[in-house]
Amino acid sequence: MKCADFCNAVAVNFMLRPDILSTNTALEFAVRNCLYVEEDGSKVELGRLRGHIARQNPQAKAIIESLTSEPLGTPSSPKACLEDDVLVLFNGPVHHYVTPQFYTKTKPAIGKVVPTWDYEAVQVYETARMYFDTSSEEFDHFLTQQLSDLSQHAETSIMGYGSGTKPQRWKLSDAPTRYLDIMKKNVIGIEIGIKSMGGRFKMSQEKPKGDRDGVINGFRNMGTVARTQMVGVLEQRAKEFDAAK
Repeated sequence: MKCADFCNAVAVNFMLRPDILSTNTALEFAVRNCLYVEEDGSKVELGRLRGHIARQNPQAKAIIESLTSEPLGTPSSPKACLEDDVLVLFNGPVHHYVTPQFYTKTKPAIGKVVPTWDYEAVQVYETARMYFDTSSEEFDHFLTQQLSDLSQHAETSIMGYGSGTKPQRWKLSDAPTRYLDIMKKNVIGIEIGIKSMGGRFKMSQEKPKGDRDGVINGFRNMGTVARTQMVGVLEQRAKEFDAAK
């Protein structure tokens, strides 16, 4: 699997809650946030992430302070954008502790095994544009669109609403306009243009076949839903690893 394909699979399809980190020393905060991935079909652009942060979040306060230290320019001016890139960390939905007991080839033979953690992750470096001026039309337009897109995605892709016999999905227009206006003032918008991304997965694919089989069978025998999901990912990564040899 190519890196770009893996990054897209983790960052786009799973609709993850990433950690957003600023590389600016004045903004040494991390925030858990739900971002909507917007793809425009471009072969050059990597897409954009759009989301929002609670206005009372320490990172949001620091961002606003850094952008308002001088007179605010137009929304397209640098004063609406952070000077430094931000780093967004995506963790795959399937990850788990791996006990040495699963290494059924190496452990009984030589005992040189230790515990580990299998995971998938993507790092995205980006420039961030902020929407925090509640009196501007750009602020209202951005948040209305972002909240609508995000809720539509979650209602359909996560909840499954609007298909078959399922209930109709909740829409932003279902809530009173005045109520939405109040709620929007409690957040700031963030739009991130992706400059580069890189991914890594460690799903025991590099282990000898006997140990890989032991890990897969170990999770399969645990019998829970999460462990069953691990089995599917482990088997897929093993196939990809072998095919790339």
